[in-house]
Amino acid sequence: MIEKPLTPEDVDFVTTLHGEERISFVVLLQPRGDQADVLLRAIDDVAMGELKEAVREGEEPEGNEAREPAEIGLEYSLRALREAGSEAVGQVIEDHPLDKLKSVVEDAGADEVIVLTAPHYVEEFFHRDWASRARHKVGVPVLKLFAHSE
Repeated sequence: MIEKPLTPEDVDFVTTLHGEERISFVVLLQPRGDQADVLLRAIDDVAMGELKEAVREGEEPEGNEAREPAEIGLEYSLRALREAGSEAVGQVIEDHPLDKLKSVVEDAGADEVIVLTAPHYVEEFFHRDWASRARHKVGVPVLKLFAHSE
């Protein structure tokens, strides 16, 4: 599960987690604009010392405006994973992301879930971040990784 396109560093990281073992990915992209309210994201930015980002949080596209950039980012990420030698399919999820994650895990027979996001300190503190919530829902190990910045 990701919230923005994978950077080359992210692709290298996730495709080498299991050494030379061949890995396939089902990528679910939950656009950041739909994931948390603006105030929580701004607090996270301030906590990370990214004051300019905190000011721009209100500019983050949400709803229908976030769909097209999310689809482009997903396609970019899938292409990068395939170019790295992995099988990869995916989709943008807008509603009930944890329910969708659970059904994908069951349908694909996934061995683990990787949640790759920017740090969300407020949500993490209260265990309301995607990884914490997924651990109680999906029935397989959930690995939380922090995405690299562009």
